[in-house]
Amino acid sequence: MWSRLYQEHFDTVFRHILHLTGDRDLAEDLVQETFAAAMVSLHGFRGDSKLSTWLMGIGLNITRKHWSRRKSARKAHDALVAVADLSPGANDNPEHARLQRTRAEVLYAVLDSFPASLREVFILRELEGLHAAEVAELLGISEGNVNTRASRARARVRKELERLGWLSPRRTSVARKRGAPR
Repeated sequence: MWSRLYQEHFDTVFRHILHLTGDRDLAEDLVQETFAAAMVSLHGFRGDSKLSTWLMGIGLNITRKHWSRRKSARKAHDALVAVADLSPGANDNPEHARLQRTRAEVLYAVLDSFPASLREVFILRELEGLHAAEVAELLGISEGNVNTRASRARARVRKELERLGWLSPRRTSVARKRGAPR
């Protein structure tokens, strides 16, 4: 039974931890710790959520523990560089791959300046594509709180990317009404 659960959920948990760490070797180690912790705690799984959500929560906690133990943790941009390298087609075109790595470095440098509460929600919602309910369950907060944090994080990312010249500034509705140039 345990072998089947491991095989069914390994990829999901691995991708989740890889998004959080950006380091394939570290992610593999933390996935092993995650499944070891899950095996010990399986009797405590109540079935209130999907098993994959429960495992991802354990993975998030294992990753947080790793970060808190590790004083010389890699800068956050390294993680998104690794994620960009894993995106489909990233290595098909060298110029595309370089641009993806640069974008990832810029984005993660921005995210690195955020409080963990915003950074985690942004990564889970925007990079991993989890639904608000799943993020709420993983982080132990309400869906409304997830949506608020996600909105704030997206706004801050947009503002910083505009400031850095990676996005064109958005025109406000007031500017549009006044006939500001497009």
